[in-house]
Amino acid sequence: MNNIILIGMPGAGKSTIGVLLAKTMLLSFVDTDLIIQNKYKSALCDIIESEGTDGFLKIENDVICGCDFENSVVATGGSAVYGKEAMEKLKKDGTVVYLKLPLSELEKRLADIKTRGVAMKNGTTLAELFEERSPLYEKYADITLDCSNLTPEQCIEKLLEQMS
Repeated sequence: MNNIILIGMPGAGKSTIGVLLAKTMLLSFVDTDLIIQNKYKSALCDIIESEGTDGFLKIENDVICGCDFENSVVATGGSAVYGKEAMEKLKKDGTVVYLKLPLSELEKRLADIKTRGVAMKNGTTLAELFEERSPLYEKYADITLDCSNLTPEQCIEKLLEQMS
């Protein structure tokens, strides 16, 4: 297990913290959303629009299952936890870290959730998405890192303490 896998809600800081953590730990950084975008030569929101939410979730699951991560910090899309096979693979590949934030903090960070390419059914609110996904993040996490009111650097410091 030579990878650190970051999971959590959109806006939790997976990409931001992931890059800094990779630099700190001398690891590579991988963002599964970017792998999907590169493979499909399209923005996530466009893939979701053309394939539908369920189609996108299948793509995300398949792409993650097809990746070989080594000595990396992996930032997953917030919806990766819907892919049972993907999450089982990620748990085998490394330590899964849930970057946990309260809904109130996520709401401040996510002004326009639609442009972020978030896999959610039409009419679903951020609060409903939060309620639906939180138990899945908890289920798959090896480490839950409460990032409330912390800077990315403070999150990394706290994570390194928890991992040692």
